[in-house]
Amino acid sequence: MTSFSSSAKKPQGSARTIFNVTSGNFLEMYDFMVFGYYATAIAKTFFPGDDPFASLMLTLMTFGAGFLMRPLGAIILGSYIDHHGRRKGLLLTLGLMAIGTLTIAIVPGYNTLGAAAPILILLGRLLQGFSAGVELGGVSVYLSEIAPKNRKGFFVSWQSGSQQVAVIFAALLGLGLNHLLAKDQVTDWGWRIPFFIGCLIVPFLFWVRRMLEETEAFSQRKVHPSMRQIVRGVASNWALVLAGMLMVVTTTVMFYMITAFTPTFGKTVLMMSDKQSFLVTLCVGLSNLIWLPIMGAVSDRYGRRPLLILFTVLMIATAWPVLHWLVGSPTFSHLLEAELWLSFLYASYNGAMVVYLAEVMPAEVRATGFSLAYSLATALFGGFTPAMSSYLIHATGDKAMPGVWLTFAAVCGLLGTLLIKRLVQQYQTRQTSEPVAQM
Repeated sequence: MTSFSSSAKKPQGSARTIFNVTSGNFLEMYDFMVFGYYATAIAKTFFPGDDPFASLMLTLMTFGAGFLMRPLGAIILGSYIDHHGRRKGLLLTLGLMAIGTLTIAIVPGYNTLGAAAPILILLGRLLQGFSAGVELGGVSVYLSEIAPKNRKGFFVSWQSGSQQVAVIFAALLGLGLNHLLAKDQVTDWGWRIPFFIGCLIVPFLFWVRRMLEETEAFSQRKVHPSMRQIVRGVASNWALVLAGMLMVVTTTVMFYMITAFTPTFGKTVLMMSDKQSFLVTLCVGLSNLIWLPIMGAVSDRYGRRPLLILFTVLMIATAWPVLHWLVGSPTFSHLLEAELWLSFLYASYNGAMVVYLAEVMPAEVRATGFSLAYSLATALFGGFTPAMSSYLIHATGDKAMPGVWLTFAAVCGLLGTLLIKRLVQQYQTRQTSEPVAQM
C-alpha cells in the first residue's frame, strides 16, 4: 500500500467528492460525443471520397475502433487500480484521455498529410478508448465504495449523470457553433473548436482529481493482489463477467443510440436540420440527467433486479414500434417524443444496472471485473451502434432498423439479469467475506 493510502483521510460521501471523481468521466464522454456529433465533418476532413456513405462509414468505424481498445485498457489499467488504488488510477486515465483528445484536435486533414492523417486520428481514438476502458469502472467503483450503504444506487448514478452533463455541454456547443458559423465553416474547421475546448478543460480536471482521497474500502484491505493474481481472479469469475457484459449491452447500445447517433440519424435519415438534431440531443441529455439519480434512488428502495427486468421488457416491447412510428412521420416533435421515451427507458435501466454490476463483482478484482464487463459490451456492441444502425438502414432500406438493434440489446440485458443471480449465489458459496448485491 502506498504511503498516501495509509495516511490519508478517508473520503466522505459528499457532493464535492462526487463532483471531483466524476469530472474526468465528463471529459471521456464529452470527447466521444463530440466525435459522434461531428462525424460528417470529420469524414470530409480525414476520409474524403466520392461516396458520402462510404466516407461516413469510415468515420463511424473509426469512432467504433476506439471501443476495441477498451477491454485491453480494462485489464491493464483495471489491474493498476485494483493494486495501486482508485485515486492514482483515475489520475492516470485522465492523462491518457487528454493526449488522445489533443491528437484529434491538432492533426491536419487528409489534404495536408495524406494517408497519415486518418492513421493519426485512429491512434488518437485508440488511446481514448484505452483510457476509457477503466475510467467508467474506476469512477463507479469509487462511488460505490464511498456511498452510504442505503444510498449506493443514488451515488453511483452520478457516474452516468456526469456523462449526461457532457452530452448537454457538447450539444450546447453544437447549437452555438451552428448559430455563429456558416455550415461550410463548421465542416472545414469549426468542428475542431469543441476538441480544443476539451483540451482547455483538462488542467482544471487534473486539479480537482488530485484532491481525491483513497476509498476506505481499498485502504482497509491489507493485501492488494498483483496484476497476475487479478487476471487470475477475473478468469475464475469469467461467467460473472460475461453475464455482466450482457447486462451492459443494453445500456451502452441505448446510450449511444440516443446521444451519439441522434445528430447523424436526424440529419442524414430524417432530413432534420443541424439545429433540430442538436436540440433533441440536448433534451435527451437533460432527460437522462433527471431520471438517472431518481431511478438510482428507486433501486435503493425497491432493489435492482425488479427495475432491470421491468425496463428490459419495456424496451423489447416498444423500441421498434416507436422508431417505426417516428420514420413514418418524421417531424421534430415526433423525434423529440421518441427520443425522450427511449431516454426514460435507458436512464431507468442504467440507474439500477451500474450500481448492481459494481456490487456483484468480487472486491479484490472489482475495478477490473466491472471495467472488463463494461468494455467488452461497449467494444463488441455499443461503440459500433452508430455504424451498425447506419449499415442496417442502408442494407435494408428500412429507416426503423435501429429499433431492431435496440430490441436485440434489450434481450441481452434481460438474459444477463436472469443469469447473474445464480452466478452470484455460486460465488457466495465460494467466498462469503464480501457482501454482494441486494437481490
